[in-house]
Amino acid sequence: MKKRIRQILLLTILGTTLLLLLCTSVIEIATIGKTYTATASIPHNRVGLLLGTTRYQAPNKVNPFYANRIQAAIALYQAGKIDFLLVSGDNATLYYNEPNTIKKDLISGGIPAEKIFLDFAGFRTLDSMVRAKYVFGLDEVTVISQEFHNERAIFLAKVKGLDAIGYNAEGISGMGGLQVYAREYLARVKVFIDLALNTQPRFYGKRIVIE
Repeated sequence: MKKRIRQILLLTILGTTLLLLLCTSVIEIATIGKTYTATASIPHNRVGLLLGTTRYQAPNKVNPFYANRIQAAIALYQAGKIDFLLVSGDNATLYYNEPNTIKKDLISGGIPAEKIFLDFAGFRTLDSMVRAKYVFGLDEVTVISQEFHNERAIFLAKVKGLDAIGYNAEGISGMGGLQVYAREYLARVKVFIDLALNTQPRFYGKRIVIE
């Protein structure tokens, strides 16, 4: 009986590992050549889509993923590689508003307020990409996040009919980064579950023109 349980456990672990690797490989292969690390080499797109995350890791400790995304967006705008920024993030409660927080930091970095548009219903990456196309009317976009996140976003965009490239914000090493990267494997499996179930954004809403 114990031997049988060990065999089942081993097969479960092996199957899960293969599933994680398969989903990751499909996304990485589909997005080869779609992400950039230098402003000099990335093509111009009218709109950059900055994917939100929480500003703080702990009280009074800024999340480095957040800080690096802000810096990447500012660098891309200052290099003339985007004309507008669409900030997509979570606005689930009165006390948690990613888009407004990000907008304040972008303005502090020198980006004019009138060049920044906010998507308050970017609860998930899927929502952000689908809403960029169907609510904000974009046919092409430059996604701004860390490379692993950009790859997943670009893959979703491609499936949903949105032409996307990515500008990679600096990543994070060490234990803090390891936890995020580990969760990414699960998020990539969830991509295919959502596609199979035809999962839709939580909200659509009225069309918003970026100009």
